[in-house]
Amino acid sequence: MCNNISAGIISISSAVPEHVLTNFDMEKMVDTTDEWIRSMTGIEERRIAAEGEATSDYAIKAGKIAIERTNLSPEDIDLVIVATISGDMPFPATASIVQDALGCKNAAAFDLAAGCSGWVYALSTANAYVTSGIYKRVLVIGADLLTRLTNWEDRSTCILFGDGAGAAVVAEVEEGCGFMAFELGSDGSGARFLKIPAGGSLKPCTPEALAAHEDKIYMEGREVFKFAVKVQGTACEKVLAKSGMTPNQVDLVVPHQANIRIIESSVKRLGLPMDKFYVNLQKYGNTSAASIPIAMDEAVQDGKIKKGDIIVAVGFGAGLTWAAGIMKWAF
Repeated sequence: MCNNISAGIISISSAVPEHVLTNFDMEKMVDTTDEWIRSMTGIEERRIAAEGEATSDYAIKAGKIAIERTNLSPEDIDLVIVATISGDMPFPATASIVQDALGCKNAAAFDLAAGCSGWVYALSTANAYVTSGIYKRVLVIGADLLTRLTNWEDRSTCILFGDGAGAAVVAEVEEGCGFMAFELGSDGSGARFLKIPAGGSLKPCTPEALAAHEDKIYMEGREVFKFAVKVQGTACEKVLAKSGMTPNQVDLVVPHQANIRIIESSVKRLGLPMDKFYVNLQKYGNTSAASIPIAMDEAVQDGKIKKGDIIVAVGFGAGLTWAAGIMKWAF
């Protein structure tokens, strides 16, 4: 095994649906208002996949762009990881569908389910494969169509979610760049607060379960909010400590785009100015495992991330899980 390899992101991309659903559209669907949604969440609109589209469609779009932004061909990819909780089917893995569509004929493939923390979990997995020498190039995709899992009659949750995908190629980078540390965690005692009750081995999708919307997202918002406010800041602090960095050395934090108030709590916790946090949830809502890579891609395109910058990515999600990664940007 090769223990002197530095791994990092060598390309980043994203793909989102064209259709926009605004808060004013939501006002016509459920008892809510644009003002309430914006004040409580920071969300103004979200993207909705078209009928007949699947999570794999956006994973493929983002993955194709990520590969094209390198000097690699699809055959050069050794492993495809898709972080998702809304795969096309219970099986096969969405990653296998993506691998075939992209022409990554030499790659292994699997899905990773860690909710909205999934993409950072997947980055840490890719880092382990590359730094160990097992694989050289890993395509890491975060993709979710959460609107497919949304109960559109539940006004407390249907306002939150959107669809999309983000992707990165992880490979060896020059010494001194790339991933510096990860902090992953789970508290399964909170699993009951954020779940889809039916559709698994515990409770099959019977007509009764479908009638009760038990095949859709159930969330105890207050409990998840309390968890998120605490764990997002703590995860950032721990990953900084592991890397020997201080908050003031961070150039940009790219948090999971769930709620502006949760992000503001991390701003306060770390003592950083708000402009050190990249926020685009107003445009996309909560896209689960896709939210961080979509935001990271936009930050790169906007010139907010450049080579040599110290970047922290942090998320939380169903499980309950959390994940943070710190890296020195490699391109």
